[in-house]
Amino acid sequence: MAERVVIDPITRIEGHLRIELEADAGKITDAWSETTQFRGLEEIVTGRDPRDVWAFVQRICGVCTSVHAIASISAVENAIGSVPPPQARLIRDMVLASQEVQDHVIHFYHLHALDFVNVAAAAGADPAAAVDFARQIGSTWRGNTIERMTEVRDTVEAIVSSGQLSIFTGGYWDHPDYRLPPEANLMAVAHYLDALEFQRSMIRIGTVFGGKNPHPNFLVGGMACTIDQERSESINQVQVDDIKKWIAESVDFVRSCYVPDALAIAGVYKDYFDIGAAQPNFFAVGMAGATFAGNPADTPVENAHTEVEAGVILDGDYSRVHPFDPSKIAEWVSSAWYSYSGGDVGLTPDVGETTVDYTGPKPPYEWLADNREYTWCKAPRYDGKPIQVGPVARVLLAYLRGHERTVEIVDDAVAKLGIEIAQLNSTAGRTLARAVECLTSVEILAERTFPEFVDRLKKGDIEVFDATKWEPSSWPSECAGRSFVEVARGNLSHWVRIKSGKVSHYQAVVPTTWLAGGRDAEGQVGPYEASLAGDGQHPLVDPAQPLEPLRTVHSFDPCMSCAVHVLDPDGRDLAAVTS
Repeated sequence: MAERVVIDPITRIEGHLRIELEADAGKITDAWSETTQFRGLEEIVTGRDPRDVWAFVQRICGVCTSVHAIASISAVENAIGSVPPPQARLIRDMVLASQEVQDHVIHFYHLHALDFVNVAAAAGADPAAAVDFARQIGSTWRGNTIERMTEVRDTVEAIVSSGQLSIFTGGYWDHPDYRLPPEANLMAVAHYLDALEFQRSMIRIGTVFGGKNPHPNFLVGGMACTIDQERSESINQVQVDDIKKWIAESVDFVRSCYVPDALAIAGVYKDYFDIGAAQPNFFAVGMAGATFAGNPADTPVENAHTEVEAGVILDGDYSRVHPFDPSKIAEWVSSAWYSYSGGDVGLTPDVGETTVDYTGPKPPYEWLADNREYTWCKAPRYDGKPIQVGPVARVLLAYLRGHERTVEIVDDAVAKLGIEIAQLNSTAGRTLARAVECLTSVEILAERTFPEFVDRLKKGDIEVFDATKWEPSSWPSECAGRSFVEVARGNLSHWVRIKSGKVSHYQAVVPTTWLAGGRDAEGQVGPYEASLAGDGQHPLVDPAQPLEPLRTVHSFDPCMSCAVHVLDPDGRDLAAVTS
């Protein structure tokens, strides 16, 4: 008899996610991914000036802030025919890179690592042994000193002794499947704390160019910042020197700390390369940060990531990459609390609808999966297939396309771990892919994007705004645009239609929608659900401590919707949703 298990909320993510499971004999037999909070940003921006939309949709998320703004302005630029100057595109590329590197570091250390690292066990570790362990795994991080490890050990010991675990409260620290030796736990906790300090370096880059963080400033046609070496309020030499320093710090942390840690933990939990596989279908429009205003098939890439073309991997065939066709994207609402005017059909995002139709029970609820509709998340499909997006999709695409640095890093990791490429489709594989991608991204930033930006500065190129298409009088009376951006969690696309100078239609298909969506009209489950119950072998030893499914769900780095209802400018309710 299957036992029902509810994990609500899934913590250490952005937003509200509930997972319902059925398990029998220590294995998960079925799963439902349930987004329990409504987002209505598409409706908020309808009727507004398209040049302002980025400021609204950037608030879709409190973590992925810049990426939605860049996707929005790229879609609008595609519609109206605006072409940002090269320096503006390079600045956007640096902002995207800094966001992505910071995001991956935060995910690994602060959102995911505690699924594998036993914080409480670090209290009993030998600091010298922790330093030796770091040396053995190839970590050359400057924080690997006996003094630092002793300081962290004493801090953890005091926290555990006090009975008040502070930020570590709620962990399943007595779960039998924590496997790291005490010294490895201590090293990892020390690096967890070091990462809190490090991540400030990367986010400062976006702050310099965007004026603030979170939610930096952007501009349709370019960037809102100015470049003037003689003015303190503009981008000047002092800030350029600071950015160079922060990038160097980031390269050091990723190379000497993050990547060795990820490989070490993956090696201890090697069986997780055979756990958590979702459907072996993937797509990406390029490497992390690749940005297209329009169809990637006929639009030049707008930044440094030119080596890897868009592509699709289908049905676990890693010998072939199919061309990417945006017209094959459709979203279903079969299991979601929305309705389409045409019934239970898949709609392409250019004509997509966001019509609320809540049919669920009044909260609090005990079980949602008995209902056909159980989530606020739509179910995107590519050519009718559930698709994985994200670092694993991009790393696989880059590897199959022969990107030299990706091939080098992946081949080295695969050899060390004794796994096959196909095993990247797994809980451990998604975690490893993030580390691989973080390294290639920060190296491209340091070795190509930033130097090109500086080289252009030296030649006097300070233009960051195209004014030729700023005025609505220069636009067609009706036009449409779309953008595709590879961001931390996967492919992000924004779709806009403009009529008489106002937004007449807007849709955003975000990475987590691809991954967290539920069943479609044919009953096909989404990637979260498949990763938990697709083969019927995913472990769940103790339903009271569901550590194993948390490991798999966290490997996707969920980022759920943020808005709960729609307001007009005067603060009056336009539509209220009770869920």
